[in-house]
Amino acid sequence: MRVTQSMYYNDIFATNNSKLNKQLFDVNKQIASGLKIQYASDDVRTFTETMRLDNELATIAQTKKSIESGYKVSNQTDVTMNEFTDSMNRMRTLLVQASNDTNDSTSRDAISAELRGIEKNLISLANTSINGQFLFSGSAIDIKPIADDGTYKGNSFSMNAFLGSDNQQKYNITGSELFLGEETQVKRKITTNVAHSNLLGGGALRDSSSMRELMGDKNSVSPNTPVFYLRGTRSDGTSFKEKIDTLSDTDSISDLLAKIENIYGNNTVNVSLNDSGQIVIEDKLKGSSKLDFHMVGAIDYTDGTAGFADVGDIDTLDIAGETIYPPTGELYIKEFSKSDLVSPTTIEGLTYDRNDFMQKGSTLSSNVPQVIKGYNKTVIPFGELNKNAFATDSTKLSDVADAKEMIPATTPKTYSLDGVQLISKGTDINGNVVDLQIDLKDAGSTFSLNGSAPYNIYNVDGTQANANDMTYKQLMDVINMAQTTTLPITPASPDPVKDYQDATKASTFLGNTSLTYDGKIQFEDINNAKTKATMSLYDTNSNDFSIGADASVMTFNTNNALTVRDPKTDFFKEIDEIIKAVENYNNNPDSSSPDIRNVGIQNAITMMDDLQDHTFRTQSVAGSQSNTLSDSLERAGILEISTMSLRSSVIDTDLAESSLRLSQLTLNYQAMLSTVGKVSQLSLVNYL
Repeated sequence: MRVTQSMYYNDIFATNNSKLNKQLFDVNKQIASGLKIQYASDDVRTFTETMRLDNELATIAQTKKSIESGYKVSNQTDVTMNEFTDSMNRMRTLLVQASNDTNDSTSRDAISAELRGIEKNLISLANTSINGQFLFSGSAIDIKPIADDGTYKGNSFSMNAFLGSDNQQKYNITGSELFLGEETQVKRKITTNVAHSNLLGGGALRDSSSMRELMGDKNSVSPNTPVFYLRGTRSDGTSFKEKIDTLSDTDSISDLLAKIENIYGNNTVNVSLNDSGQIVIEDKLKGSSKLDFHMVGAIDYTDGTAGFADVGDIDTLDIAGETIYPPTGELYIKEFSKSDLVSPTTIEGLTYDRNDFMQKGSTLSSNVPQVIKGYNKTVIPFGELNKNAFATDSTKLSDVADAKEMIPATTPKTYSLDGVQLISKGTDINGNVVDLQIDLKDAGSTFSLNGSAPYNIYNVDGTQANANDMTYKQLMDVINMAQTTTLPITPASPDPVKDYQDATKASTFLGNTSLTYDGKIQFEDINNAKTKATMSLYDTNSNDFSIGADASVMTFNTNNALTVRDPKTDFFKEIDEIIKAVENYNNNPDSSSPDIRNVGIQNAITMMDDLQDHTFRTQSVAGSQSNTLSDSLERAGILEISTMSLRSSVIDTDLAESSLRLSQLTLNYQAMLSTVGKVSQLSLVNYL
């Protein structure tokens, strides 16, 4: 084939010119835009890599935004808690100052006024908000966490910042942690509140003081045998009811304290006597809120025996005036705890758990929190539960109650509430008498009101509730029906399940029985500002000290020892009690003071120490969260710069390289044009 001039033209100019023009256009476009490609079709690999890096940058940007938002809250929380601790340090300094007996009432009034000012400041700090969001409300950021009465209104849900794939960091401190948290290393400590002195020689009682010095000696001749009646709860949630009748009047108080320790068993508590002659019991087990104690003493001066002081029914000791020493008769009753509660006995110290609930306006409130034991004895093998948690509506009574071993014994042991009988006495919302009896049975629990035929207690599915599976909600439904006199039509109704459910629902329009945030049963009269209702709730075995009688498996409202230390924190409630100790001028608990249940300034200092420790630990968590978020924010910034640099290397134009390539392509293009020009001038003359 003959190569012609036309073929040279087409090959050199048409083909190469198009390629060079495209390359020149691409290079100019890269220089102008600063990007290597504009579309995926330009370079699929570069486009894919760029999209991946863009996605990573978007994720990092969102992560930074999340971390920055969390860090603002966390940092402000840390700053606020610094002010918290400063205020608490000042409060403790004032408490120590107030405990000095050289202070007169004017000085203590001034101190208590400043303490109230600090309390208001603490509430203000607790309600701190940032950008319209409250710091300590949990996830309920639009709700003010602390009400005017010091109760917590937020929730316990934490909020987390996104730090990356499958990586989150909590950034808030919830009010339930700070104000209602729990310190598992704290040992519960309780104290009686009736002060005692030496009845023979006067002055303070000591461990070495004799029973005669504690209980007195009216006839001062015959030896007299004191009898002590004890009720309470051990660290593991088991209850006890014991009688100490083996001490002579020459034995010492230390002998009595040793016997109390033995009743708690297994070297689990320390029992001591304070300067006011009050009994102090400290748990050796950390993290338990169950320890409880009540004691009353009796002595018969008729002869050298226990005589009328030793009884099976403790109510028989209730003789008006016999608490006075020397007694008007021969029987002397020694009270150790008082609560100023409405009691079925004249001598309040005889009653432990049959007192009326405290009435305030439309509500009736109990004073014993329902705390889960930490294991369920009715489950075989023992099933672990949320140790030391407050009961909720769905909590089974058997998770809190001291269930008894079933007879005959089995292997493994079985425990049941079968046969337990709870009694509630008082008046309903209309002022009518209420005599409620609740019978827990394995075959199906029942209740009766004022001697009526028994009504069955039903589960949601219509089956009858057995003893071990009955919940607090079912117990409170029964109480609510009784207090509002809203009962099923009849125990023998054609459809008893529907009648029971209808009565339960109807009762809620008149009253509401519930568990408070701290696990206490409370009844509210919905339609009356001041209710006519009264109520007590107790185990039928409460006052029975006869041989073999069981202790109360459950307690709800007791004349018990005062709490000085506890693993559970109720911040503003404790702050209020601490300040009241100064306002009442009490160094130690004093049952004769206006605030009969106050722990006194000395114990208030201990309470403040625990509150400070709890706050410091919580603040350290807040500080740790802030540091983690700060480090994460720094890492996110570095990662963002690194990713942007990598993206730049993938997609951005190298101007120096592109300029050099432009020069090369321009030179090539000029060379091509020169070649085409020369070729186009050739003719046959050039070959002749």
